[in-house]
Amino acid sequence: MQQHQHSLSIATHGQKLYDISREVAAAVSASRIASGLVTVFCRHTSCSLIINENADPDVRHDLEAFMRRLVPEGDPAYIHTLEGPDDMPAHIKTALTASTLSIPVAEGRMLLGTWQGIYLFEHRSAPHRREVVVHVMGQ
Repeated sequence: MQQHQHSLSIATHGQKLYDISREVAAAVSASRIASGLVTVFCRHTSCSLIINENADPDVRHDLEAFMRRLVPEGDPAYIHTLEGPDDMPAHIKTALTASTLSIPVAEGRMLLGTWQGIYLFEHRSAPHRREVVVHVMGQ
């Protein structure tokens, strides 16, 4: 079995979904692993990873709007408020989504569905630099 690891640095500019499919695919290709599994891991607690539709941008818009309604900023029940009104909601949104994704690899490519993309879901308002680790294992 072979392994390959690569870190991606993603610049975000506020709360939204950032398509990182190409960057992850490039890391998988660079690994030269034909068959195996890629794990994508986000090294933060206020952003997350999801796989979702990559064809219609309205899907991203609706997901972002839904999360804002589901976990609003400024809820008086939040105790953790020292880092701003968007921080505790960001942690909750991360807990509701994922920090790790696993995707099968065959013939040197991820086996994503036709309309699937990999997204970094930034839950904070301010710009950040996010680190995502791509780890490919296989033959």
